[in-house]
Amino acid sequence: MGKTREGRIVKVAGPVVVAEDMAGARMYDVVRVGKLGLIGEIVELHGDLASIQVYEETTGLGPGEPVVDTEEPLSVELGPGLIESIYDGIQRPLNVLYKAEGNYITRGSAMPALNREKKWHFKPTVASGTKVCPGDIVGEVQETTLLKHKIMVPAGVTGAVRKISEGDYTVLDTVCVVTGEDGGESNVQLMQKWPVRNARGVKMRVAPNKVLVTGQRVIDAFFPIAKGGTGCVPGPFGAGKTVIQHQLAKWVDADIVVYVGCGERGNEMTDVLIEFPELKDPHTGEPLMKRSVLIANTSNMPVAAREASVYTGITIAEYFRDMGCNVALMADSTSRWAEAMREISTRLEEMPAEEGYPAYLGARIASFYERAGRVQCLGSPGREGTLSIIGAVSPPGGDLSDSVVQATLHVIKVFWSLQGKLAYQRHFPAIDWLTSYSFYKEYLKDSFKDKEQGQEMEELTIKAMGLLEQEAELLEIVRLVGTDALSPTDRLSLETARSVREDFLHQNAYHAVDTHTPLAKQYEMLKTILHFHKQALEAIEAGVETAEIFGLAVREKIARAKYTPQDQISKIGQIREAIDEQMKQLKIASRT
Repeated sequence: MGKTREGRIVKVAGPVVVAEDMAGARMYDVVRVGKLGLIGEIVELHGDLASIQVYEETTGLGPGEPVVDTEEPLSVELGPGLIESIYDGIQRPLNVLYKAEGNYITRGSAMPALNREKKWHFKPTVASGTKVCPGDIVGEVQETTLLKHKIMVPAGVTGAVRKISEGDYTVLDTVCVVTGEDGGESNVQLMQKWPVRNARGVKMRVAPNKVLVTGQRVIDAFFPIAKGGTGCVPGPFGAGKTVIQHQLAKWVDADIVVYVGCGERGNEMTDVLIEFPELKDPHTGEPLMKRSVLIANTSNMPVAAREASVYTGITIAEYFRDMGCNVALMADSTSRWAEAMREISTRLEEMPAEEGYPAYLGARIASFYERAGRVQCLGSPGREGTLSIIGAVSPPGGDLSDSVVQATLHVIKVFWSLQGKLAYQRHFPAIDWLTSYSFYKEYLKDSFKDKEQGQEMEELTIKAMGLLEQEAELLEIVRLVGTDALSPTDRLSLETARSVREDFLHQNAYHAVDTHTPLAKQYEMLKTILHFHKQALEAIEAGVETAEIFGLAVREKIARAKYTPQDQISKIGQIREAIDEQMKQLKIASRT
């Protein structure tokens, strides 16, 4: 590399800085701006003028200050130490910065993302002389009790392993030397870098046909998301988008969770930081932080870094996917990301499109969600990894015709529509069962160990959805003429639909048992509610009054089935026996 390219500031417009004498610079090069060395990225070039998106507060910057081109794109550091870390939008370690600098990040801080001093015990998985190519695993590091961190050959390195040895190394130490066919040598470290705006390579993409179990009944039973799938959660203020994102991050059936707090309130990220170390992973019993990476770019942080935070999160998620992990990424919220794009675009004086957003809004959103998927990873042995993306969208006033919502709906396969009216009725999760959809529902039955049970669950969800749709139609009649005008079977349909809503779809995120429901329990609960409906229909045909059916004592047990602990699921089956017995008594009484 020759002499470092250096320009001078000629204009400052909020987070956008224009520098001259930058001929030869490239788009998306990282630059150091001003005497403080603020981190920025070139986003536009005109002759020798470069427009720079600065990721830090630009107050105090003035014309004439230097701009130094690093001649490298914005990249993240990938290696042992990512898990349990809390980063800002450009991968500065917030927990480390807090200890070093206090409550506020010093402008121009260049703290590395991964600890340079900590030593990790490296165990080789290949021997000297083994031929390797990009993506091959050469060894592993036990990063946490839940994760063996696979050390992969970085892009552009191919050849035979000349030297590799077990031992304790820092992330910058060479653990493996690879000799290429031309005789040149490449050093493999525990750490590698990757440009955040470039998707990591894969061998082949595979159809995502396995359901990602979340433990949330309305999602798993009615609108499931696949491993490697994409989903969005739009809704108005107060409808519970963040709570749903937190619930998914806590209980989702994934090896790694990457949570991106993009422009949300600081207290919401604080909740995550406090809860995750205390909560136990239901699959392993270990603290959830031992499989989590948090990206915190809250609303009071510089707006430009918000635009980068989503790319930082997705690149880290892809890295773990390439190890063969099932990764889930939560982005809360992509609306704030789009607003950051709009502000930067305005400062660049670009022609605005609908609602002031840049014309490339749809393309950016699509390119983000398209980085999800179930893939065959590069390298050998052949391994499969998945990356699922769930983005919250915060349209103004809950308006689903908003540009960000519409651009998102064009590319995602699961739509969980949050309704303010459900939230105001204290029905959580406030996902509207009539307007939400999932293109992965056909794969739900394959998630059950018992294939017959899976097939039956599919049939149960179809029946339950039919009752909920029938309820919506009947409620219009009830508003006009009252329930007395309905037939006994219609009154029963209304009552069963209410039971499905209140006893199955409603879920308490703060209850120790109800917060997470395994598929087996979901099956038992829904089967019990619909078993009551079936038996009640037979009782009505036998002449039993609906008031007597609705007054049965067993209905209280149905309502409380959601609080049955996982290890006592058999008790829900006993409720069905009680239904049969009490219905039998009603039929006998009606005949006499």
